[in-house]
Amino acid sequence: MLNIGCHLSTTKGYAHMGREASSIGANTFAFFTRNPRGGNAKAIDPDDAAALRAHLAAEGFAPLVAHAPYTLNPCSAKPHAREFARTAMADDLVRMEAVPGSLYNFHPGSHVGQGVEAGVQMIADTLNEVLAPEQTTTVLLETMAGKGSEVGSRFEELAAIIERVELADHLGVCLDTCHVHDAGYDIVNDLDGVLAEFDRIIGIGRLRAIHINDSKNPMGSHKDRHERIGEGTIGWDAFARIVRHPALRDLPFILETPNELDGYADEIRRLRELAES
Repeated sequence: MLNIGCHLSTTKGYAHMGREASSIGANTFAFFTRNPRGGNAKAIDPDDAAALRAHLAAEGFAPLVAHAPYTLNPCSAKPHAREFARTAMADDLVRMEAVPGSLYNFHPGSHVGQGVEAGVQMIADTLNEVLAPEQTTTVLLETMAGKGSEVGSRFEELAAIIERVELADHLGVCLDTCHVHDAGYDIVNDLDGVLAEFDRIIGIGRLRAIHINDSKNPMGSHKDRHERIGEGTIGWDAFARIVRHPALRDLPFILETPNELDGYADEIRRLRELAES
């Protein structure tokens, strides 16, 4: 069965997210570790986290894919912003142990004029500071669209970060379909070729999760504007190949399309039907 879900709110607690995911047919989900546009992190209730763990085990959920806040930029030109990235990530990785074995996804950051090489090094430096040998969480670098000075729109940039991290066994990649399409990778007409390139540069074993989103813009636009599945420039035929691909089909898929819960439930149902047809 396809492992698929969407972003859910932590407002009503961890156990509520598990029940809400099940109510829309999901068997994984994503959540922000703290305010996505700020730095606040709500304290975790141990009993609430335990109830979620019990639900995940009982329902056979795939790994969850937590998301770092959008404001996190470990390669900012501003020292205080880099320090926030370091302290927030370190705190998040401690908090993630409330749901052991999960995935923690983050946008590598924007070098804001300092250059890709400087950005790569600062991101690697931050990871070297926050990763711990004993953690059970795998940290995922997300593939980016290449908007502005984003680092991570090319597979080579992600590989360069990973190569400079000492505890690289704790690292993986989350492939965002909208982002790679907007970055210029032809997942519509040459999915096999794109995955072969990923394998050659990064290693397919590093691919641990998929953000499954259509795109409002043409391939190579570097825009990063998500669309509902089948309503954008990627289209249903390409998504059918994506969810059936042997290198991808067992990974957790997370929808980040412009939807409410009913819309996500419909996309989950339709993508499952495609995967199983």
